[in-house]
Amino acid sequence: MPFRYDEQMQPPEPQRVTDVAITTHEHVFEVDPRLMERWVLQQQFPNWDSLRIMNARGDHLAWMHRHFASTVVTGSDLLAEIDAGDAGLDSALPPASGPSLSPD
Repeated sequence: MPFRYDEQMQPPEPQRVTDVAITTHEHVFEVDPRLMERWVLQQQFPNWDSLRIMNARGDHLAWMHRHFASTVVTGSDLLAEIDAGDAGLDSALPPASGPSLSPD
């Protein structure tokens, strides 16, 4: 099969996901390259290599957990802990003085 530059090297047209993220291939989210041009020179990957890396990330994460993690914590657990900490901070703060912003 001959090498076709556009087919191999040109990813699909990027779609904006947020102000800072884009997606090209399905389930592949990237920082918008325009935000990194100043500090990080972007590398051009063939499409097949980007998909290979994306498909291997679960295996890599499992390997990292087996070798380096004594405990694996979910993101939802971390967010719940942060929310609980924020609620504790709110009760520890002294009441605000000055005009109230509530409509009452």
